[in-house]
Order: sequence, then C-alpha cells, then structure tokens
Amino acid sequence: MGEHHGPAKGIKRWLFATNHKDIGTLYLWFSFAMFFVGGLFAMVIRAELFQPGLQLVNPQFFNQMTTMHGLVMVFGAVMPAFVGLANWMIPMMIGAPDMALPRMNNLSFWLLPVAVILLVSTFFMEGGAPAFGWTFYAPLSTTYAPPSTTFFIFAVHILGASSIMGSINILATIINLRAPGMTYMKMPMFVWTWAITAFLLIAAMPVLAGVVTMMLMDIHFGTSFFSAAGGGDPVLFQHVFWFFGHPEVYIIILPAFGVISEIIPTFSRKPLFGYSSMVYATASIAFLSFIVWAHHMYTTGMPLAGELYFMYATMLIAVPTGVKVFNWVATMFGGALTFEAPMLFAVATVFLFSLGGFTGLMLAIAPIDFAYQESYFVVAHFHYTMVAGAIFSISGAIYFWLPKWTGKMYNETLAKLHFWIAFVGFNVTFFPQHFVGLAGMPRRTPDYALQFADFNMISSLGSFVYAIAQLIFLFVIIQTIRSGTKSSEEKTWDGANGLEWTIPSPAPFHTFSTPPTVK
Repeated sequence: MGEHHGPAKGIKRWLFATNHKDIGTLYLWFSFAMFFVGGLFAMVIRAELFQPGLQLVNPQFFNQMTTMHGLVMVFGAVMPAFVGLANWMIPMMIGAPDMALPRMNNLSFWLLPVAVILLVSTFFMEGGAPAFGWTFYAPLSTTYAPPSTTFFIFAVHILGASSIMGSINILATIINLRAPGMTYMKMPMFVWTWAITAFLLIAAMPVLAGVVTMMLMDIHFGTSFFSAAGGGDPVLFQHVFWFFGHPEVYIIILPAFGVISEIIPTFSRKPLFGYSSMVYATASIAFLSFIVWAHHMYTTGMPLAGELYFMYATMLIAVPTGVKVFNWVATMFGGALTFEAPMLFAVATVFLFSLGGFTGLMLAIAPIDFAYQESYFVVAHFHYTMVAGAIFSISGAIYFWLPKWTGKMYNETLAKLHFWIAFVGFNVTFFPQHFVGLAGMPRRTPDYALQFADFNMISSLGSFVYAIAQLIFLFVIIQTIRSGTKSSEEKTWDGANGLEWTIPSPAPFHTFSTPPTVK
C-alpha cells in the first residue's frame, strides 16, 4: 500500500476523495449545477408558454425540454442533493468516523457526472434528444424513439447503479457504525428517513433497470414486451415503470421529511413531538408506496375493482403523512419559535407540501381523476410536492448545516430575501396551474387555447422570479464560504443546536478530515 503521505491536494483531493465530507460536498455542488441546468430547461418551457402561439422553439424541441427537465431535476438535482446531505450528516449524527464503504462512495458519486453527460449529449445526436416525457411511455420510447434512446437507457442504468451503491453504503453505515448507546430508536429523524429511503432505493431501482432493459430488447433485439403487434402490451410498460415510479416520489420526499424533523425542533427549542410515531409513519409511507402504483393509470382501462383498490390504498397514504404534519405542528405549538432562514423553509415546506397532498388526494379519487388526467392540474400537484417539498427542504437544510460544514455563518438577511422571493415566485408559478388544469389545459403542450393565456403569463413571470431567487441562493453560499463570519457550534442557533443531536455532538468538523495513519 505504501506509506501515507498526508492529505491529497488540489484536483486529486476531489477526484480520489474517500472521506464522507468531501464526497458530500461533491454531491451537493454537482446537484446545484444540475439544478441550474434543469432550471434552464424549465425557463425555456415557461418562455414558450408565456403567450399562445409558437414563438421560441419548435414542438419537438419543446418536448425534449419537458423530458430533460424532468429527468435532470429528479436524477441530477434532487436525489444527489439528499445523498450529499446524507454523506455529510449521517456519520456525524450517529457518531461514526466515516461512511462504511468509502471507496464505493467515491465510485457512486463519479458515476453521476458520467451518466448526466451521457444524458445531455443526446441533444447533439442524430434525431436529437428523447422527447417522450420523463416517464418515457412505450411505444413512444420504443417503436417511435430517436436513435439516441439507447444512450438514454445506458444513462439511466448508470444513475440506478449509483443510487444502489449509495444506498448500500448508507445502510451499512447506519447498521454497523453507530456509536455505543446509539440504539435505533435514539437515531435522529434524518438518519431514520434515510435508512428507510435506502431500502426503497434498493427495492425500486432494479425495477427501473428492468423496464429500460425491456425497452432495449424491444428496440434492438426483436422482442415485443411493449408491442401489441408482437403479442406484447404497451400498458405493461406503465405497470413496470410506475412500480418504480411511485416509490421514487417517496424516495425524493422522505429525506425532506427528515430534514424538517431536524429543523423544526431546533427553532421551536423543544424536542420533536411523537418521535416513535414519526418513525412508524415513515415506515408505513414506505410500505404503502409500493402498493399504489396504478393510481397513475386509472385511464388505461383497468377493471373497476382495480380502480377501487388503488383509490382506497392511495387515500390511506394520507394517514401516516397526516401524522407527520400533526407532529410537526405539535412540536411548534408552545415552543419558543424564531424564524431564521432554515425555519422559514421548513414551515413553508410543511404548509405547501400539505397543499400538494390535498391535490394528490383529489387525483386519488378514480372517477374524478378521469377529468384531471394529463392536465396541468397534475403538473401543479407534483410541483407542490417536489419543489415545495423537496427543494425547499434542501434549501433549508443547507442554511441549517452550512455553519457546521464551513465554520462560518451565512448572511441571514440575504437568506431571508432568498426565501421570500422563492416563496412568492413558486406560488405565482404553480398556483395558477391548478386553474388552467381544471379548465382543461393539457400537459406537455407547446401551445394552448386563448382562454389560458392570462394564467400562463402569470405562471411564466412567477417562474422567472423563482429563478432569480436561486441566483441569490448561489451568491449567499459562495459569500459564506469565502468571507462568512466565524461561527461556533454552540452559538450558531442560539444554543438550540443541542436539541439537534441525541448524543453529545461527535468530534468537531476538523477531526476526521485526514485518514488516520496505520502504524
């Protein structure tokens, strides 16, 4: 092995990083970059829809934008951001020296840029990037797909491999590396939500691998999994896809719930209300997420008994989710609340995610969903859960833990400005989409009827405001790292930080930055 020559410097430090903090940082910066790439695609979409008629892009390119926006945001921005938070925080929260499998940790990160470059490179291929939506339904993605679809399939495989390795690492760390006395029911909620999320990923990702492999076979090897002409069934694609796709949306939201469960007690200055019920609720949500997939498929002609089952099973998810919301509100009730930036994002997440939950309940009701299906109402619903649920909580998490990561305090005034501009921009963007959806405007369309013009203009203006907020966010982070005022862990959150840890906080942030030398 050779002797240890001290920590690597410069590019080598990042390329060969095996400590959880550097890898966490890589994940977070990568996801931030992808957030801006995916956001750029969204800006093209909103600019095109600013007024009726075709002005900026042709319909094919518009569909490529909707497809790539979804894929980049889900697999490039949100998921890696939560994995970055997990890498940084889980070892510190459970008193572990590092992640259990540091070299696999490095590999699971570096697969991501490879996969995303592969995905985005399809824009420059013959026939252009895929334009079949982020859900890539067959036969659009098989019989009528551009040649670049093969590269898309490869990219999805690599992304899945990265997720599975990251999850195995997280589970191995949580199971094997907890400090003495750190029993499962003493772990911080963020650790719990990630443990359950990791199980979901390990169970769901192979299903995604399966469905893209079946696509590959249909395209290149003469099979007919999804082709009725050869005895297959295009609806089979939807079943296999959503059996991955529905757990996936909970994979995205559960770590967000964990973040909120860390932030709210801190700024309420009291412990989390109903800790054990939170753990059980999270596990219940995870279990239920696997048995509701066909609520995405009410209009495919399933039997009435199937519609009824999926309707009731879906509505059941509202119960554990309601338990969580109740516990967060009960935590705040009677607390000594202050509203620093992390708390603003956490409270906004609870409020807006609940709103998204209510529209989800509307979509769960099978006979009514026939009217909502494929309308902008669905777009409004899932952005209230994905953006207000996941992205708001990520912003809150970064403000919450940045002082711990960097030893420096961010500019609170600018952070609050970021929050308010984002909050207003988000709601102005997505709230009107409920209305145009209920009035009949379809999703994934580059043009629309005149009666939808006003709300679309408002929506587009809101999206540009939301984009400006993210530039402020970037500025605040860079400013903090370069010239933030020094913070001490005790004083950062006014002495409330002690509530964040269930055991005395493990070693300060410089202790494990270099691997110990083996004598």
